Amino acid sequence: MSKVQSPRVSIDISKGQRTVYIVSHFGFDFGHWTLDFGLWTMESETLEKKSNQNQLVRGLTLVAATSIVVGNVIGTGVFLKARVMTCNVGTPGKVLAVYVVAGLLSLAGALSYAELAAMMPRAGGEYVFMREAYGRPWGFLFGWMSFFIGKAGSQAALGVQFALFLNTMIRGRLEGQFFSANLFGHSIPFGKIQIVALASIFIVTGINCLAVSFSGNVAAVLSGIKIALVLVVGVGAFLLAQGADWSHLTMANVGGLCEKVSPAARYGFGGFIAAMLGALWAYDGWNNVTLVAGEVQNPKRNLPRALIGGMLLIMALYMFVNLSYFYVMSPTEIASVSTASSVATEVAQRFLGPLAITFIAAALLSSTFGTLHTSILTGARVPYAMARDGLFLRSLSRVSPRTRVPTGALIVQAVWACILVIAFSSSFDTLTDYAIFGLWIFYGLVTAAVFILRRKMPDAERPYRAWGYPVVPVLFLLATALILGMTLWGVRDDAGAGASLIINGHLLTGFGVLARNPPLAGIGLIALGLPIYWIWSRVNPQSVSEARP
Repeated sequence: MSKVQSPRVSIDISKGQRTVYIVSHFGFDFGHWTLDFGLWTMESETLEKKSNQNQLVRGLTLVAATSIVVGNVIGTGVFLKARVMTCNVGTPGKVLAVYVVAGLLSLAGALSYAELAAMMPRAGGEYVFMREAYGRPWGFLFGWMSFFIGKAGSQAALGVQFALFLNTMIRGRLEGQFFSANLFGHSIPFGKIQIVALASIFIVTGINCLAVSFSGNVAAVLSGIKIALVLVVGVGAFLLAQGADWSHLTMANVGGLCEKVSPAARYGFGGFIAAMLGALWAYDGWNNVTLVAGEVQNPKRNLPRALIGGMLLIMALYMFVNLSYFYVMSPTEIASVSTASSVATEVAQRFLGPLAITFIAAALLSSTFGTLHTSILTGARVPYAMARDGLFLRSLSRVSPRTRVPTGALIVQAVWACILVIAFSSSFDTLTDYAIFGLWIFYGLVTAAVFILRRKMPDAERPYRAWGYPVVPVLFLLATALILGMTLWGVRDDAGAGASLIINGHLLTGFGVLARNPPLAGIGLIALGLPIYWIWSRVNPQSVSEARP
């Protein structure tokens, strides 16, 4: 730092600040000189203020961060999965054991993520971890998958689910279409369901364009409602339900209908894997709080607490409510529940009577809305972080000077999610199935980053170190490898057929065979990011070269 002094003032000129040229003319008196420097000082302070206004603020408390974990994980699965899982493994004890194992595996992932989040509490979470561990191309691939398919696809599906549950609650008043288009054999309906889905996405995006502290408070309220609804079902079942009997826990499914459950996914190892996948899907979403790590207060302490505490709370709630299901209904009764209903609805009818259908529809509605809120809140931070690194549109790196949130990224995310609502509202399950397999690949890569970064950055500050390292991260990696391997094994015939067609020159037919399988399509979507990264790096070489290492 150099200091220039005059008889009446001093100026500090720091490296990295705007260069200031001071021109003195004979005849200027010292009073005018002092006035000039006063004006420059005001300009410098204004520039500094504007710079600060372009930064995110740490407005999420521990309660808000934990609420994001809980709100993003507890969705509709806790009300809907018990029937299929009972068909998969047959007995209440095995269903509960699967929930315990899946919960512990998810907790193992959370313990590993907690080390990375406390070490690098920056906006973008997993994107940052991937970039630091494997380099910018892999960070870009995660961001590409997350933004274009993972998050936006999930938000589109949640918007449609919200509309469908609302339609059930108001007894079909949203049914009917304004028109329907057909594009390459793909039906694109548009009616009241789609309008409600689009409105829900834009409303929640508007909420998240306000201060992040407000969004965090909304997440806390919505997560509190979810917890209360689960407790109402569980407590009501234990205290008020008719026909409840603890002997149900010693029974097995014998002759249950198991509607739409494949025979290959009943009992044995195949049934266990199917049940495990269902339980892991019910626990999915615990990682999303890392995406807003740059906005969590005291992140080195609060992020590990939110991840671990949130997962323990969710495990307890899942065990409690599923135990209540089996207390009220026998395994055969649960396995015979129609796909048009749910186990939660059937259990609630034992103590609420006809009101149960409306109550569970309201529970599913509010739960979906809460998950949509946390998904939109966290998802926008990935394109924001990429834009700051020069790996996405620069305009998305700006934050609102008033609310200090990335409004540009939020709006672009909402627009893309709405396009997916219109294009895939009749088949959104296919879209999310494409993303799930790809996202699990990144779960494994991020967990492996714990080992890589301990070698690459041995001296980095680690306020929290993964409990049980290296055993706990290895267990999660083994579980991830098992899930991915079993999923690929199930589509091995189509993979071979598609590859053979491509090798023999039938490109379109071969790619069509591969694309109809979600796991293979997920790998393809990730791979598609490589040429896009190459094109982006050629079109914007300066931005990529200036990106953070």
